[in-house]
Amino acid sequence: MKKVLIPVDGSESSLRAVRHLIEMVRGRDEVAVFLINVAEKRESWEVRRFLTNEEITRMQQGEGEDQLHAARELLDAAGVAYSARVEVGAVAETIAEFAHKEGCDHIVMGARGLGAIAGLLLGSVATKVIHLASVPVTVVK
Repeated sequence: MKKVLIPVDGSESSLRAVRHLIEMVRGRDEVAVFLINVAEKRESWEVRRFLTNEEITRMQQGEGEDQLHAARELLDAAGVAYSARVEVGAVAETIAEFAHKEGCDHIVMGARGLGAIAGLLLGSVATKVIHLASVPVTVVK
């Protein structure tokens, strides 16, 4: 069974990647799709001063679920089965580690995300994933 990881952040770029993935897997029965959102750890003293670890975790889970929402809707409408998760960590590293841990054969992701460097042609997260991943990475513009 082929396993495909699609990291999303709620950006239009990541939704284009989801649409591309849907076309890739359409009509294939033997594909497992992993939908993932990775939240950066919030370790600043300003945040920790006012929130407990549990509150930070709940907040990150909620934000991650919100960012997965549109991608879930696209996959559901296309009838593509998937599993979805929110992870916390360094974004590119967590994506590459997740792909390795789950035995993914391919990563499909958007070229630019919602990060601070969203104006670059190829975002820093996509560039890092290309270098860190041990599987093919398709970057969708």
